[in-house]
Amino acid sequence: MRHGRVPGRDFHVRLAGEASGELRLEVSDTRGERRPAVAPLADPDAESGRGLLLVTALADDWGVTDRRGGPGKTVWASLKAGRRPTEATVADR
Repeated sequence: MRHGRVPGRDFHVRLAGEASGELRLEVSDTRGERRPAVAPLADPDAESGRGLLLVTALADDWGVTDRRGGPGKTVWASLKAGRRPTEATVADR
């Protein structure tokens, strides 16, 4: 996956294993004015625009929160330990 970068604005990636066995991935950036949302794929040949579709299909849960300690947002996703991949689609969620 690729995360967009705006010159002069930073981003931070955090990957943590929780005591429960859950794996949590967080990507924080300074753009608080744009909250991501899953949108249908407009062009199947496009080279971008699938990030949250993949996150929705693969993660057990995901969401957006305010960035800790500064301006912006954090997009997070969690995966439960021992879970086998399913053939879930965005429509299933």
